[in-house]
Amino acid sequence: MRLALTMVTAGITGAGIVLSGASPASAAARQVNWDVVAKCESGGRWNINTGNGYYGGLQFSRSTWKSNGGGKYASTADKASKAEQITIANKIHAKRGLSPWPTCGKKKGVYKKVTAKKPSASKPSTAKTYVVRSGDTLASIAKKHKINGGWRTLFALNKSILDSPSQIFPGQRIKL
Repeated sequence: MRLALTMVTAGITGAGIVLSGASPASAAARQVNWDVVAKCESGGRWNINTGNGYYGGLQFSRSTWKSNGGGKYASTADKASKAEQITIANKIHAKRGLSPWPTCGKKKGVYKKVTAKKPSASKPSTAKTYVVRSGDTLASIAKKHKINGGWRTLFALNKSILDSPSQIFPGQRIKL
């Protein structure tokens, strides 16, 4: 599969960028099963390099990989871990849905339902994770779930999936 993406930059101020329409509307309620996509794209081989200019389990081009932050993990996706490839795929998915995977993104089982637990009004939340919704910021999530240390704590807990405290995307699952 060939990925051709253009990086879109948003103005970011402070710790909370408000998201509106950053991904397909349904993405906030669903999570991608990247193993299904990878099985179609590369036979599920996350370290594949066949010499066709596309790398890894999800067949990223070098430019797509680097323009979406993959360069911090490895020069090409085939040299990165499965988890790192999925992190980049989730960033791309938040921007473009599954359109970069036009065939494999339509396979049965690609989406799995994800539901965020809503905390009871009388008790603090006991959920360990939260699915980001359009309009959320780390600050608003921290306030809603009464996180000691606020957005800074949430960012520290999620450094493995977040590049910046102001770049969260609908559909992302973050630790609370």
